Amino acid sequence: MRIRKTSVLTLFLLLAGAALGQNEAETASETVAYRASRIIPIVGPEIEDGLLLVRDGKILAIGAAGSVAIPDGSRSVELEGILMPGLVDTHSHLGGGSGGDSSAPIQPDCRIWETIDARDPGFQKAQAGGLTTVNVMPGSGHLLSGQTVYLKIRDAHNIEGMLIRDPDGWVMGGMKMANGTNSIRAAPFPGTRGKSAALMRQQLVRAQEYRAKTEGESDPAKRPARDLGLEALVEVLTGKRIVHHHTHRHDDVTTVLRLAREFGFRVVLHHVSEGWKVAEEIAAAKAPCSIIVIDSPGGKLEAIELSFETGGVLERAGVQTAFHTDDGITDSRLFFRSAALAVRAGMSRKAALEGLTITAAKMLDLGDRIGSLEIGKDADFILLSGDPLSVYTKVLGTWVDGERVFDRAEPKDRLWAVGGYGASRGQVMHVLCGWGGEDHDHDREETR
Repeated sequence: MRIRKTSVLTLFLLLAGAALGQNEAETASETVAYRASRIIPIVGPEIEDGLLLVRDGKILAIGAAGSVAIPDGSRSVELEGILMPGLVDTHSHLGGGSGGDSSAPIQPDCRIWETIDARDPGFQKAQAGGLTTVNVMPGSGHLLSGQTVYLKIRDAHNIEGMLIRDPDGWVMGGMKMANGTNSIRAAPFPGTRGKSAALMRQQLVRAQEYRAKTEGESDPAKRPARDLGLEALVEVLTGKRIVHHHTHRHDDVTTVLRLAREFGFRVVLHHVSEGWKVAEEIAAAKAPCSIIVIDSPGGKLEAIELSFETGGVLERAGVQTAFHTDDGITDSRLFFRSAALAVRAGMSRKAALEGLTITAAKMLDLGDRIGSLEIGKDADFILLSGDPLSVYTKVLGTWVDGERVFDRAEPKDRLWAVGGYGASRGQVMHVLCGWGGEDHDHDREETR
């Protein structure tokens, strides 16, 4: 965990306690058997009196306690509560980062992960809410505000310790685009929805031409000068980088689908406040949706017809549907409530729990690594005091890659969960899903 202005004596006591109290920390090669009253693996039926076997940050076995062979030398941990996979947030603004500035409406070269503070307390609060993986995005005040990043919420001292990389070492992330009122303002930004689509279309045509010139020319001397923005857009065109698209109104949603069809890029639709109006069109396009159930405190015209029923409508239409916090629009500690409200309004319990886990993971190209408790997957899991959709349930513990990163029984962790003096010290909030002026910097608010 983070250490801030700690006295020498306090630091000594902390180190001594860490050395003597190894009951919860695993060594790199230790096998740990976690036994819980119930396990919700997401994939497959729930398991009463279940056991989860973990080694080297991976899941070795899962099943009923009497059916799983525990290797000799394993450490057993008895847990009182329900185990399920760590939650996956497809759309967050944790870490105080920002994206593009006011110089241009389209900035694909900006990388959000180079602006994130890994020690921001928001990450600890997210752990307290059961989140283990997040897609951190730049804001929606641009048609394209930059590259998103997929993070594991580990206790890291710098962003490098949180990045998720593919087998080739590539930092995994998508591309944030937006339409509607957020990106409409004075030139050089678009002034209308029609101009918004035209500017984005023209930039994608430029990316197509850049790709043709770079891939089709064998002589390096004849290739165009390197363009980092166009390189990133080529990753969009080839499907390597998913577009995460902020969109609310039904007409804006269909504009996104039109552009995706025209240029062949993969897209996840975010917010979709009026998605219930065009569910069949979304389903026909096979476009997944990440919805926010509680949006825009204080009111936002584009979200005026937001409905709790959207999740159920999309599910019945055959649309893959997940949830997001847009933190700080919705606090990460209250993520479960989004799924609970969707179920209350007609979404199935199964789809809602999947929307917090495996469906969300698939939207980040991480479905083979996280989102369910299966053999070979990362040991990202949480311990709950009761049913995940009950308002009375608390997150008691959170593990990332087999390491416990949150324990509600510990006073320092309980502070992140319940708040109080010091819980937000150093945290920077950004108004990222709106636009507050000529520069995001004056929208920064450091909280205490």
